[in-house]
Amino acid sequence: MPSITTSYLYTFIALIAISSLLIFSFMAYVNTLCASSETRQLKNLMDHVTAKSIELLTLTLSTNATSESFLITPASIGHKQYWLQFRNDSTKTWLEGGLGDVRIEGTELSIYLPKKILATGHYIGGYGSIHLKCYLNKSIPQIFLKDQGGSD
Repeated sequence: MPSITTSYLYTFIALIAISSLLIFSFMAYVNTLCASSETRQLKNLMDHVTAKSIELLTLTLSTNATSESFLITPASIGHKQYWLQFRNDSTKTWLEGGLGDVRIEGTELSIYLPKKILATGHYIGGYGSIHLKCYLNKSIPQIFLKDQGGSD
């Protein structure tokens, strides 16, 4: 009789170990799906901001007038904070974005704008809508990204 009880105990321990492995595998899979979904949502938002920026630049260049737009954005993506910022170097301009509270240089998510322009500003999710403002300064197109309150 004691050998049967021992074999039941070993079987029970083996079932607990296998169940734990399956549960942790499914948890990792769900976390991966959530992360890819959040990244896709951020990329879609960045595409929208970039498209609106190009639209404003085209309007400003063709009419030589200041143009601006407000974009409604989600407060967060998933349950995470997000941020957007324009960056420049001597040859190109791009929009960077990321998930989290801290802006990181050299992020993986970036979208390049087609022309050399002066683009500045940043936006942190959850603080109102995005305010894009574009104008010409000595024939150099400039675009600013701000929150709705107007702080840079």
